[in-house]
Amino acid sequence: MLYALILPIIEIFVGAYIMRNTGMPAYVAIYQLCMYAGIVFSSLLNGFLLRKFSSSLLYGFGIILSTIVMATMMFVNSIGIVELGITGLILGFSTGFFWTNRYFLALNATNDANRNYFFGLETFFFSMWSILVPLIVGAFLGTIEESSLFGRSLSVNTGYQIVTVIAFLISICACIVLARGKFNNPSQKKFLYVKFHILWHKLLALAGLKGMVQGFLVTTPAILVMRLVGDEGTLGLIQGISGALTAILVYVLGRVTKPRHRMTVFGFGLVIFFIGTMFNAIMFSATGVIIFIFFKVMFQPIHDLAYFPTMMKTIDAVKKIEKRNEYTYIMSHEIGLFIGRAFGLLLFIMLSYMVSEMFALKYALVIVGTIQLVSLPLAKHIIKEIDTKYTY
Repeated sequence: MLYALILPIIEIFVGAYIMRNTGMPAYVAIYQLCMYAGIVFSSLLNGFLLRKFSSSLLYGFGIILSTIVMATMMFVNSIGIVELGITGLILGFSTGFFWTNRYFLALNATNDANRNYFFGLETFFFSMWSILVPLIVGAFLGTIEESSLFGRSLSVNTGYQIVTVIAFLISICACIVLARGKFNNPSQKKFLYVKFHILWHKLLALAGLKGMVQGFLVTTPAILVMRLVGDEGTLGLIQGISGALTAILVYVLGRVTKPRHRMTVFGFGLVIFFIGTMFNAIMFSATGVIIFIFFKVMFQPIHDLAYFPTMMKTIDAVKKIEKRNEYTYIMSHEIGLFIGRAFGLLLFIMLSYMVSEMFALKYALVIVGTIQLVSLPLAKHIIKEIDTKYTY
């Protein structure tokens, strides 16, 4: 819950900061691609470090490092493609420690029967912070340019620096809370494998489809708002308002739905995102962007509410079949996500340079949103295969 206060800053306002200082949407995509590459590298290193360090310690290290790297970028005077690439790589490196250890701890702390509620409750708090933090940070950045401190006029970049310092202090609090928990590391040390059961390959394909859209969820709202709507204040307001309904909806869904309802929730999320991309492409205006972001903010937690329990149910089944530890699948899952993320972001970069920036902003989302609809029959097939062929 504490780290969720920092996530909106990393996911929303870093992209806005890059847009403000470069004016290049492709630069945002390049930064994000380097960040996702860093996640894969740190997932690999994390597997080796788990042999000597606790999962919770590495989890905390990722939290602290992510805020340090983010703050460093905000304090650098010039931003070029090299600086963005290095910063993205290191920030991805830090967030990789966070996400891989989070998956591992969540997998071991839950079972298939209570994961809908677990992720519903968790996503509720993530959504609540995603409402309040963008509103507060956006309003702060939107007004600081007219302010002064000790007779010195302040800039928006100064506001970004202040925000990252506060984020660093919150990350310290999160690590203190985390240190009080007792968690077990994987019992089996080997985690690198090339061959997997066919069921896991199907899940990796599903992860690729998820990753393909995931890159856009972070980059495009900031790009579209800064291009067509307004500034950071407007970005925060849109994210905050659209997140209010989502927070309540996701909590209710997590509370009342059972494992048998996951595919209905999953399909609902996919259709919402596709509709949002169509509004953006057809209208391509401030109104279209606001509608798209509203659907995007609804899609993300609804999709995750069904996706992560499905992923963990597949891990539960495959680890019994292959007799390997959980981290084996968490690590390879990150690779599957990265392949999808790389495809989506490279598509955007290619369309920006080979056709036009406007064409990429209009149609790249429609392309990935259409392809992602394949996720629904694939996820249904995976769940059906587990329920009919494998018991655990």
